[in-house]
Amino acid sequence: MDSTATALSLFDLPAGEARAPIAPHVADRPDLPGLSELNWRSLYEELSRDGIAVTPPLLTAEQCAEIVGTFDRPGLFRSTVVMQRYGFGRGTYKYYADLEAVPLVRTLRESLYPPLAWMANQWAAQLNERTFPTALPGLAAECAANGQTRPTPLILRYGEGDYACLHQDVYGDVVFPLQIAVMLNQPGTDFTGGESVFVEQRPRSQSRAIVVRPDRGQGVIFPVRHRPVRGTNGFRRHPVRHGTNAVATGRRNVLGIIFHNAT
Repeated sequence: MDSTATALSLFDLPAGEARAPIAPHVADRPDLPGLSELNWRSLYEELSRDGIAVTPPLLTAEQCAEIVGTFDRPGLFRSTVVMQRYGFGRGTYKYYADLEAVPLVRTLRESLYPPLAWMANQWAAQLNERTFPTALPGLAAECAANGQTRPTPLILRYGEGDYACLHQDVYGDVVFPLQIAVMLNQPGTDFTGGESVFVEQRPRSQSRAIVVRPDRGQGVIFPVRHRPVRGTNGFRRHPVRHGTNAVATGRRNVLGIIFHNAT
């Protein structure tokens, strides 16, 4: 959600339709043990059916606290955005300058990219769009060739009354079509309100809102710009924007993992 970001039912596989290729397996890591147990086939089906998918916990409470603690270390960030200055809502978010300085965030991004690339490439086939490299360095190289060299993972902080307007995180011509937001606090305990909101525009129909409330450590996978939805003449694109409902009490921190870099 850089200052350049744009502010801005469903289908099941028909009987007999070929299933997508086997999802990649994320190798077991002692620092992120939950990743190897994720059922990427099930998450893909949830994403394609509902427009978003909520993972089991990706981070422990201690790891969430570790990432929250980075917010107050200014040397880690390349940019700080006070949202009300740009009409983005109310709250603050910061982009990490060098992911080598935050190895937990770097490892999570690198580990999540291959299965999300697998998902994105299934969607690409449905929409006759381009496919993406199967490993993150390939995408980074494409971004660099297009002048997109600034890392985009960010941490967001919302206090009482803070919210995010509906938007899309684009940043340049190279756009990886999926991103993930990881909740770093416990809803109902650390804060109230602050639900994640997604709005899907449907051709010749009213828009559809999706509201989710992930627990601490859980991730929400969602489209950056649009998603495929089966229509009478094949798949069509449904634009999706995302935002955050106003926080009623407490403080809400979220880790945003975007895979394409910014100009």
